Amino acid sequence: MPRSRLSSRLLLALSCVSAPLATVRAAPVIYNYDTTHSQVLFSIDHNGFSRPFGRLHIAKGWLRFDADDWSQSATELDIDLASLDMGDAAWNAAVLKPTYLDAEKNRYAHFTSTSVERKDDTHGLLHGNLTLRGVTHAIDIPFTFNRLGTTIYGMHTVAGFSGTAMLQRDDYGITATPNSVGHNVSVWLELEAIQEDPNRSNKESP
Repeated sequence: MPRSRLSSRLLLALSCVSAPLATVRAAPVIYNYDTTHSQVLFSIDHNGFSRPFGRLHIAKGWLRFDADDWSQSATELDIDLASLDMGDAAWNAAVLKPTYLDAEKNRYAHFTSTSVERKDDTHGLLHGNLTLRGVTHAIDIPFTFNRLGTTIYGMHTVAGFSGTAMLQRDDYGITATPNSVGHNVSVWLELEAIQEDPNRSNKESP
């Protein structure tokens, strides 16, 4: 067989073998939020004197994350309003009342993502809907992808993120004391999510 025909056949064979490999990509991985190491911080103006901080915990939630294609990622989570910590028991009780968070009637704030934009290797923009006090509004959350790796003892694979958001409390029906409490609420999210064991089914995950 002429060398040119042999070379052509070899190239054709190699292309047939490599073509399927070119289309193979990692599928999104499911994670569940680590409720111990995931927290939400917020700050709001207090009569112009200061911007005190409050802290809330994630009650539950899942993350579908594709490290190669962020557009395939999604998340859903519940924030436990009853976990509120303003640093003072009486202050906590006041903020949890119906005039503010109304936690007895609506204990959880719920967030569901609608899309994810990747800006560079570590930064993105998460679009979604936040439901608070039974009211839902779209919000955008700029975030940093901190790290994907195993814990120090190698027991879990963890994905870590930091995010920020700005809310208008009036949008969610929190209109009390308009002249002493600010209307813009700054929010910070520090999130860790543990990769789900593929051998264990989880009905809350997608």
